[in-house]
Amino acid sequence: MSQSDDPNAPLPRMAKDDALKWAKDYTSYMARITDVELTPSTAKVHFETCTGENDEVPEDGRYSLFYYVYSPAPVTEHTRVARTLRRELADQGYEVTSYREFKNAYSSMIFSARNKKNSYRVTADTVGSGKTDPQELSFAIRTPCMLPPGVKQQQF
Repeated sequence: MSQSDDPNAPLPRMAKDDALKWAKDYTSYMARITDVELTPSTAKVHFETCTGENDEVPEDGRYSLFYYVYSPAPVTEHTRVARTLRRELADQGYEVTSYREFKNAYSSMIFSARNKKNSYRVTADTVGSGKTDPQELSFAIRTPCMLPPGVKQQQF
């Protein structure tokens, strides 16, 4: 439910529209610092209801956001993108949680990091098998559980 062990710890607050704007802006930023283009028509938005550790279903409107968008970056660029993200995002308080460089035509690149301050998660990874699918990059954001502004947080 929250970033601490206390199920009733105050959750961060943000309107869904603001969370989506931030996700779009941050994936654009990730693409810009790695010098790749995004394909906006591939963007997917998933607002998910947060559930508790014991499957509690809150009724206070809390949510998390999963947002992703693809880049047609060629596979020859994937390792460079991962290295750039690892270097640049560390300076912004992100800790790398998963990292693998692109090795060959049938492998993939994975970069995942978590912001130590607010628990936002960012990823960039290879999508497509390379055998029949084109291999692209996916840039993704996952927020922690958040409450809309002005809503009273339900207690468990």
